[in-house]
Formats: sequence, structure tokens, C-alpha cells
Amino acid sequence: MSLSNTVKAIQDIMRKDAGVDGDAQRIGQLGWMLFLKIYSDLELETELEDTKYKSPIPKKFRWESWADESVAGKDSLTGDALINFINNELFPKLKELDLSSFTGQARERGALLISVFDDAYNYMKNGTLLRQVINKINQNIDYNSVETRHLFGDIYEQILKDLQNAGNAGEYYTPRAVTQFAIEMVNPQLGEIVLDPACGTGGFLTGAFEHMKKQVKKPAELKALKNSIRGVEKKPLPHVLCATNMMVHGIEVPSNIINDNTLAKPLRDYGKNDQVDVIITNPPFGGVEEDGIENNFPAEFRTKETADLFLVLVMELLKDGGRAAIVLPDGTLFGEGIKTKIKKKMLEECNLHTIVRLPKSVFAPYTTIATNVLFLTKGEPTKEVWYFEHKLPEGVKAYNKTKPMRLEEFDIERSWWIKRQESEQAWKVTAADIAKNNYNLDIKNPNAPIFIHDDPDELLQQIKELTANVADLQTELKKLLSESLE
Repeated sequence: MSLSNTVKAIQDIMRKDAGVDGDAQRIGQLGWMLFLKIYSDLELETELEDTKYKSPIPKKFRWESWADESVAGKDSLTGDALINFINNELFPKLKELDLSSFTGQARERGALLISVFDDAYNYMKNGTLLRQVINKINQNIDYNSVETRHLFGDIYEQILKDLQNAGNAGEYYTPRAVTQFAIEMVNPQLGEIVLDPACGTGGFLTGAFEHMKKQVKKPAELKALKNSIRGVEKKPLPHVLCATNMMVHGIEVPSNIINDNTLAKPLRDYGKNDQVDVIITNPPFGGVEEDGIENNFPAEFRTKETADLFLVLVMELLKDGGRAAIVLPDGTLFGEGIKTKIKKKMLEECNLHTIVRLPKSVFAPYTTIATNVLFLTKGEPTKEVWYFEHKLPEGVKAYNKTKPMRLEEFDIERSWWIKRQESEQAWKVTAADIAKNNYNLDIKNPNAPIFIHDDPDELLQQIKELTANVADLQTELKKLLSESLE
């Protein structure tokens, strides 16, 4: 059975279980199981390469001991016994591993396990169905198989895309075209530290790793590269998915992927040692932080809006000369009050050299809020900002799940990037003019062609139809109001 069919078959089995409710829980359930299976496969590989290596997991709780029927034999658990073992023995043990006698890679792997399982949850209630899922994983997923490892990256990408239909979980997935374009333009180099302070499932980080891996020429350089990729994610589900994503892409012990909230640490407590060379991120927007988080920031920047706080944090965490690409909503560009103060700080302390304006449907169906990718370099003030308006492909009215944004659409930006000129899609504005306009960065394209409707009869018909629709809505509203008063 192919990997894609395996994943589909597993999700079909989960749909029969009364404990698993919706796509997000199915992916959460699949997430910790895939993590543990891949973790186990990588440990077995390590043991073959290093006879002195000792797993931080006691033998009874290692995946192959309880999950693999070919190893457990007639003692294989199923039904209520399997549910009881997972809920009351396995999870408590993995949450509280004793690492006092371990050092090096084993200790790092143990710490990763604890962080992943601290908030993981077994949703399945039917032990027979759970055994079926485990058997499917064992039969079809061997991460030490070269063929499986080659294919698994694409399959895992599909699992992450499925999050787009999982309610708010969709915020964890940034379209591949956007992540790849941002990474190419920031162009992280071997030896630089790359951070995503709101890393979700790790799209930016895996993309940056693959980009930098092309520069590797020696084993020592690859080892250093694996330690230079850093991410922080506060929600348990995307954290486990991100850790697994790192392992799938070759970072066997992703100990630099932390389950935490970067905004929860007072800004003044971040020092030189916390600063990095490159930040690429798509922080959550449209939401607000929990009470008290804003107090970690200077008074003039205190707000509960997550995207604004992350923009301040990005400026703090970049070294002088450091580069960033950050995805932000239109509201950040035109907002006033505290947003104005944040933008003033950005233009004074960073060179905001480019803003790529994306179409509204890039993140559909999660949100249709218009978004932008801001590119900046810290340590020099902005003199002028270049804007580039990314248009929908010809004949496309909006992106959707079956017709997402494609990477090749950014070819026009790539060719423009090096030798910039104004055009119907590109324009520039001086920092002085932006300051005069109260730091409003929502500057419309002055070069956009003016659309003149060439058929007045068709235009008149459209106006009539719109007027009729308004009249119908008014009639319906009056009817509803009358009924509510009866």
C-alpha cells in the first residue's frame, strides 16, 4: 500500500472511533503516533551506528516493544488492555522520563520526548480500532527504508495541508509557494542561525534547512547546520507536527524546536545571545494574546494583538545586519495608535526595503484577510520602501484548496528583485513621505491601470441587479423583524 493510501486508510479507521472528533483530533492522534514511530526508527538506526547508545525510553515503553506485533507476538495488546496501557502507563512515563543518568544525544532525545508528550493526548477510545491503526503504521511505514524516507516528505506535506480544513488549526500551514519565495529572497547562508518564533508545523524552517543544505560540502558543516535551525511554537499539536517534520527532513534530534510562547518572556530579558541572523515567520494574526502578555513589552508597544507583538519581537531578536521576512495582515500596515509607534520604530531601526502585497485568497479557506510579506534588514534606517503587487494568475478569480498559489508565480518578483524598476505592479515610496502620512504603509498602487468598462449596457444591467438584490434583502430583513416582534 502506498504511503498516501496508508494515511487515508488510517484516517478512515479513526472516523469509526467515537473518541475522535473532527480533522484536528484525527491529525493530533496521527501526529503523536507518527512521531513515536519515526523516533523509534531513528533510534534503531543510531543503535546500529553506535553500540554505546542507550535509549532514554525504558524497554517496555519503546514503540517496537508494545506496538509491533512481530516483536510482542502473543503478548500484543489490543482492546481495553491497549487503551489502558497507553493512557495509564505509556503517556505518564513519556511525560516524566528520568534523564538524570543520560548525556549527549540520548538526553536531548529524552528532553524532546518529554516536551512532545507533555500536552499530547490519546483521543481514541476503541482499543481494537487503535490496534488496526498501529498495525497499518507498522506494516507500511519504515522510516529506515530509503524509499519510504524519500516519499514521506511529500506525504507529510499533504497531512499538514489537511490542517486547512481543521478549523483554527489552519493557521499552522503557510502555503509552500509563500514560504519558498520568502526563503529565497532572504537567502540564509551556511553558518547563520535561522529562527521562526511562531513556527507552527515548521514550513519556513524545513524550507530554510533545505535551502542551506545545498551549500554543505563537509559532514561537520551539515552537523552545524542542523543545530542552527531554531523554532518556538506554543500550541501542542503544531509543535509535535513540527518536530516530526524536522525529523522527516533529516534533523534527527530537533531539540531546538521548543514548545513555548516567545511572547511570554519579557522583552528586556532577551540579550545578545538570543539574537539571530535570519528570522522568517508567519505569526498568528487576527487573534489576541492572554491577559498580561502585553506587559512583557515596553509601555509604548503594549497591545494584545499577536501580530503586532511579534513584529516588535522580531526587531529585538535580529542581530545588526540580520534579515527577516514576516507575513503580516493589511491591518498592520494601515493601523494607527500603537501600530503607528511600532512602524515608526521599524523604519528608524530597520531597512524595510520591500513589501510584497499578496491577493486576499492566499490563505483561504482559513482566512481571506489580505496579507503581505515584509522584508527588512536591521541596523540601518529605511530610506525608501519598494512595493510589489502580486496579482492572481490570468483567468483565476481566487485561490482555493484545489488551485493553490504556485511557486512559479513568483518568477516575476524574482526577475524584478535584482534590478528594480517601477511598473504596473511595482512602485516605491520614500520613508519621509511615509512619516508625513503618520507611518501608514497601506499605500495603494499608483501605477495600476485604470479599468474602464467598455459596455455601458452591461454595466447598467449589473447596477439593476445589485439594486434588486438590496431590495430583496430589505424585504427579508423587514419580515424577520416583524416575526421577532410577534
